[in-house]
Amino acid sequence: MEGDEAMTALPEDGWLVAHPPPWRVRLFAQTSTNEGYTVEDWLKLPETGERIELIDGSFVVSPMPKSDHALAAKRLVRILDEARPRDLEVVETLNLQAGEDGLIPDIVVGDAKAIAAGLAKISADEVVCVVEVVSPGKVNRRRDYEIKPPKYAAAGIPVFIRVDLQGDDAPRVEVFNLGARGYELVEEAKAGDMLMITQPFPVSFDPAMLVGVE
Repeated sequence: MEGDEAMTALPEDGWLVAHPPPWRVRLFAQTSTNEGYTVEDWLKLPETGERIELIDGSFVVSPMPKSDHALAAKRLVRILDEARPRDLEVVETLNLQAGEDGLIPDIVVGDAKAIAAGLAKISADEVVCVVEVVSPGKVNRRRDYEIKPPKYAAAGIPVFIRVDLQGDDAPRVEVFNLGARGYELVEEAKAGDMLMITQPFPVSFDPAMLVGVE
């Protein structure tokens, strides 16, 4: 109709805040092409209080992590931050472009100047390590075990670390280095063991430090 603004598949900035959707409502309309959403579309999304990643042209919406997940990420950031060289920075939940995907690792270790620049995203070639703390649930575990690691590897990120807070030997930490055929497991440790990491910089800790009361 005359005077109506142009329709868009993306909500306007602030709209979802003023009009919070009911639980399980579809947040995003289908795109007008078969190509799916792009990184540019992803970067235009407003803040919704949820983690929204772009995976294979679709938006994947996850709730904010539970307290044990957040605590493990915070403590690992502290451990890595104390050991990092000055040309690297360690931060949580940073927007990362990996090829045509827009991912949000739980922890990013990357070029200090790039992270300090205040940009909306960081590129994979500016990142030396990503960490995923596995969230409970079949879909979340599949994402952290099967879907996201190959994308990080294809983007050339040298080190991938996975922290699993479930299981009899939890927390368990696995460290993967990028090889000719993708990530290769180089170190792993469970609570009570000492994990020795050499890349992207030397650091060692007991995975038990990531959980419980200090």
